[in-house]
Amino acid sequence: MEKLQAAIEKARKQRETAGPAPARSGAAKSARPDPAVDLWANLKPLTVDEKLVKKNRLVSFGGAKVAGSYDMLRTRILQQARSNDWKRVAIISPHSGCGKTTTAANLVASFSRQADLRTMVLDLDMRRPGLARTLGWDAAHTMGEVLQGKVNYADNGCRFEGNVALGMNKSPVQTASEILQSQQAADVLDQIEADYAPDITLYEMPPLMGTDDNIGFLKNVDCALLLAEAEKTTVDQIDVAERQLAELTNVMGVVLNKSHYASGAYGYGYGYA
Repeated sequence: MEKLQAAIEKARKQRETAGPAPARSGAAKSARPDPAVDLWANLKPLTVDEKLVKKNRLVSFGGAKVAGSYDMLRTRILQQARSNDWKRVAIISPHSGCGKTTTAANLVASFSRQADLRTMVLDLDMRRPGLARTLGWDAAHTMGEVLQGKVNYADNGCRFEGNVALGMNKSPVQTASEILQSQQAADVLDQIEADYAPDITLYEMPPLMGTDDNIGFLKNVDCALLLAEAEKTTVDQIDVAERQLAELTNVMGVVLNKSHYASGAYGYGYGYA
């Protein structure tokens, strides 16, 4: 017993001599002042009505098991983003009707549950904007006005659950292509990122077919996630879309949306490759 007490006393004196233990890197990071905190707090809060959750298939807002498919997609996105040091992810499809807006809306809720991350979701499908309608947000302006520098992002943005910031559209924008391809748009997005310091930003983009909106813009993102519609998007369309994207940015993967078969242990109706 005396030997044990002596050992304890010796260890105590060594700790006192060594001084306090060094702070963990995470603790040191959180102790630093964060100028973006007030900017996030000042964004208007978004509340999604339960009626819209049911009407617009916003299953991720229910959490738990019903959100499994979108939570899994969120995690796969984060894994690849971290592995490749990607921060800007375009959500895109070969043609309309593939579920880009529904996917983006559900990812809002899934990313909000990743409480240690800041996520931005910007609707840049400005010819046919749907995210504001899907989530029930009465946008004051358009992202076109924001990207042209006519309106500050703070005057058009909102936040969901404190850690997801959104930029949506009041109405369609007729000059979407010219705006998206401009240097002004690139500069504005850089400034928003510098001010709000998101860990990851998702851009809902127009379909590849039919417009040139993406051609001049995708140089501003790190990668693209391609959504295809099961039983409607052909293999040839996916192949062409992947090749087009590969010429413009990195291809993160392909999501098979609106699938009616159960895959493996999960039956949530989507596939990822």
